[in-house]
Amino acid sequence: MSRRKRDTEGMAVPRGRLSRMAGLGATALGIGANVLGAGLKSAASGQKPDWRGAALSPGNAARLTGELARMRGAAMKVGQLLSMDAGDLLPPEFASVLARLRADAHPMPPRQLRDVLDQNWGEGWFKRFARFDLRPLAAASIGQVHRAILPDGRDLAVKVQFPGVRESIESDVDNVTSLLKLSGLLPSGIELAPLMKEAKEQLHREADYIAEASALAAFNSYLDGDPRFILPRAHLDLTRQDVLAMDYLISKPLEILQDEPQHVRDTVVTALFELLFREVFEFGSMQSDPNLANYRYDPEAGRIVLLDFGAVRDIPKTLAQTYRAFFKAGASADRSGLRETAEAIGYISSRTPDAVTEALVDIMLEACEPLRAKDGFDFGQSDLALRLRDKGMELGFADGYREIPPVDVLYLHRKFGGLYLLARRLQARVDIAGLAQSYLD
Repeated sequence: MSRRKRDTEGMAVPRGRLSRMAGLGATALGIGANVLGAGLKSAASGQKPDWRGAALSPGNAARLTGELARMRGAAMKVGQLLSMDAGDLLPPEFASVLARLRADAHPMPPRQLRDVLDQNWGEGWFKRFARFDLRPLAAASIGQVHRAILPDGRDLAVKVQFPGVRESIESDVDNVTSLLKLSGLLPSGIELAPLMKEAKEQLHREADYIAEASALAAFNSYLDGDPRFILPRAHLDLTRQDVLAMDYLISKPLEILQDEPQHVRDTVVTALFELLFREVFEFGSMQSDPNLANYRYDPEAGRIVLLDFGAVRDIPKTLAQTYRAFFKAGASADRSGLRETAEAIGYISSRTPDAVTEALVDIMLEACEPLRAKDGFDFGQSDLALRLRDKGMELGFADGYREIPPVDVLYLHRKFGGLYLLARRLQARVDIAGLAQSYLD
């Protein structure tokens, strides 16, 4: 184990606003000094300074990653809102920073973990368990997961929230916004205020584990009797606002399906697309985070394991009706209909230049390619997901386009985009047109 790894594993998660602000100030000063030095060096050699490139030099990227790791939940939520896959409005350099945050999540040390559980379960809680693993199974943006077994035989996954998360949400999101503005990475004129307001609200929802337990119960009810899916059930006797106790489900990463026969991959991805259509048009409620880690697989039972329901969002009926019109227009390649739904959704307005409107309609038309594939769409043989990502980023930086649609729309598109990327990774063939048809009649 490296020296750096040992050090970070022993570090407590920063608890308060002041510790986070101190780190932000040091990071901003360090990045600023490096950018200024690089700019002066370029000017001295007669070259035009590349301020954005200097802002995310390897040294500054490391500084930025280190500071955002201290505000991981806020950083990831802002990244989600700005992009479908951390790449539509954010340049690739910042997308790589977010990817490093996902891969380099540091857990709480055991002493801090015990403090959090003492506060939620009372001192002596350890005696209530036949086994409680202090080493976490996983660490994510606002918490970490431990396996535990009760004397009555219940096998649990216990999600424990990092201390100080709720108290620091407002300042952390503001700090991430400041770092983005200082870096010069975003297109000029982008109005961040509505997105940042939503980031704060969403983080507050995700930090309420009692609400997540309720969402788990709702989705267990929605999918009751569907043998393709299994979800954990919450154990309310041990669940608190900072601690969520639920079933431990044996499963493997969804990536193992890459070695499975074509029909297995097709069946799994088809089920996930069907679930999304049901969320939008039947449940009126959607698990809005398409992170691949939230989908796992039980190969023995052949079931998809669904995890993490902290990001559940209601889908307004009016939005579902608009998307029904959007899918109909896309299925028939109706550019006029797509233009109308683009305005209804909020992607364009009377201020949007005609050229930008047409470019957006082109993207929407491409996005609906699977709806026009009568014999199923082969995601493995298509570069559709990558084309949409690249064209979306190009449009985001286009002159005259500064419309940001409602947040519900951003989450819905991100979920569809995430499934497109998953289908491409698993090289699945899916009859999207057939799945959608019953919802378009």
